[in-house]
Amino acid sequence: MDVTNLTKKRIKEYLSEGKRFDGRKPLDYRDIEIETGISKNSEGSARVRLGKTEVIVGVKLDVGEPYTDSPDEGVMITSCELTPLSSERFEYGPPKIEAIELGRLVDRGIRESGFIDWKKLCIKKGEKIWVLFLDIYTINDDGDLLDAACFAALAALFDAKFPKYDEKLEKVVYGEFTTKKLPLSKIVPLTFTFHKIGDEIVLDPTRQEEDSADTRITLSLSKDKDVAINSCQKGGEKDFTKKEMIDILAKAFKKYEESDELIKKLKK
Repeated sequence: MDVTNLTKKRIKEYLSEGKRFDGRKPLDYRDIEIETGISKNSEGSARVRLGKTEVIVGVKLDVGEPYTDSPDEGVMITSCELTPLSSERFEYGPPKIEAIELGRLVDRGIRESGFIDWKKLCIKKGEKIWVLFLDIYTINDDGDLLDAACFAALAALFDAKFPKYDEKLEKVVYGEFTTKKLPLSKIVPLTFTFHKIGDEIVLDPTRQEEDSADTRITLSLSKDKDVAINSCQKGGEKDFTKKEMIDILAKAFKKYEESDELIKKLKK
């Protein structure tokens, strides 16, 4: 159901006073619940609940041929399905722009951060590499699917184990797992999506708040020695001012520095 103009007005009035309907401050996240190992058939899986928003991510591994420009590196393919189960706004069929964008944003944040050591996914240079499939499914959409999907993808990757690979037959033995984890680094990418509602900037909007937003920007950050931006994508029709962007970057960097507990949850 679309949010009414009256509700939009009330949301903006509350935010102008630094308040939200659920009592949170503008940059507070809702409660985050993370559950891993929810699928017996995938190499890794996770369910994330961000308030009432819920996303499931599965990881599958297969063996394939490398790209010619990276003969000794593994490959990741990310897909997203916005299921009708999660919202009346979504329909079955080929992925629409919203699903494509969500998948690409999650993929880009992980890929550009150095979180995965792609060279360690090489079996035989120029011939065989591990192909990592990252599948995102929305279960309930109450706002901020982007950040929820990012957290679920990371948790699923931390959970993943290699399947058994029969070198003689040169094929994966599905259903049989090794104890070997994915080659992940200490550089953990986190996605923060900032929404502008009226004159205020918020994180983790509910569905009503997200529908009241004029524009948004998604930043993927990670930290080696210093916090770095891995990717950035603007959405929505209206613009951010230069001052707002400087403020958002400062808020994003601070938020990442305060994310130790979240990262611990993702690794469990």
